[in-house]
Amino acid sequence: MNTAFSTTDTPPPPPHDGRSAISGKAVRPGDRIFLGLSRGSGIALLVIMAAIAVFLTYRSVLAISGDTANFFTTLDWNASGAEPKFGIAVLAFGTVVSSVVAMVLAVPVAVGIALFISHYAPRRLSSTLGYVIDLLAAVPSIIYGLWGALFLVPHLTGLYTWLDDYLGWTGIFEYGGGAARSLFTVGILLAIMILPIVTSVSREVFLQVPKMHEEAALALGATRWEVIRMSVLPFGRSGVISASMLGLGRALGETMAVATVLSPSFLINASLLDPGGGTFAQNIASKFSEADQFGQDALIASGLVLFVITLLVNGAARLIIARRKEYSGAAA
Repeated sequence: MNTAFSTTDTPPPPPHDGRSAISGKAVRPGDRIFLGLSRGSGIALLVIMAAIAVFLTYRSVLAISGDTANFFTTLDWNASGAEPKFGIAVLAFGTVVSSVVAMVLAVPVAVGIALFISHYAPRRLSSTLGYVIDLLAAVPSIIYGLWGALFLVPHLTGLYTWLDDYLGWTGIFEYGGGAARSLFTVGILLAIMILPIVTSVSREVFLQVPKMHEEAALALGATRWEVIRMSVLPFGRSGVISASMLGLGRALGETMAVATVLSPSFLINASLLDPGGGTFAQNIASKFSEADQFGQDALIASGLVLFVITLLVNGAARLIIARRKEYSGAAA
């Protein structure tokens, strides 16, 4: 059968270039609407962040310009006096120390729980534990604060005494008696509060590890721990870092629980077990209602410092992930 085209036949059309169809340009009304909404959401987020930064900066400049002391090193807060004198040294120290204590206590436990739920526990038990962990994340912070003040503080005296007996020589864990309303107690309470957040995110990351990686390691004779060490943890490391940063963000900005447990004072103690200290969020919550206009500006200035610390922490986490590309799991 002759399949050649005659001179009277219509030549075949040129091959269709599909690049225009997959170029990503919005050509349908739904595409245009979705593109506009997505773009508008991103722009709105940037505008909101910029507006917050401008507001905090403007009110902070008004306060710092009227401060008669050094804003960064003064160990006092008297913004309503005839000669306003206030500083953030105690607040910065308390915020950082309590958050570090919370991270040191919470992250290893959270990773262990996430690994148990995702790789060790039976299916029924893992589902129940996962539900309980998610439920703990929804508990209001004031409930944690009441539990901490009425139960945790009275029952930490024995732990404080033990730390003083065996580690008191360091000076960091020296205990002189009294109620356990210190930055260390705040750190323990914050660790309990951020534990569900870090655990939930880490668990979901560990569940995304390719099964073929784990099966290949088992086929080579690796034990369950070696599979986790060589396949699961490297794949989920970026997720664990992200989960930790989410938990740290809550620890840095926690207000009601800290205000309920801590006995605030503008002193920097060498021992974590001594009562006193303060955090940015706790100081703002406790003083804002009774502050005058200038006092509110001073509190807003301390809020700006907390805002900057949070941005720096998240930026540092992104740099860690970017510099160590093997953490992302994309190449796994």
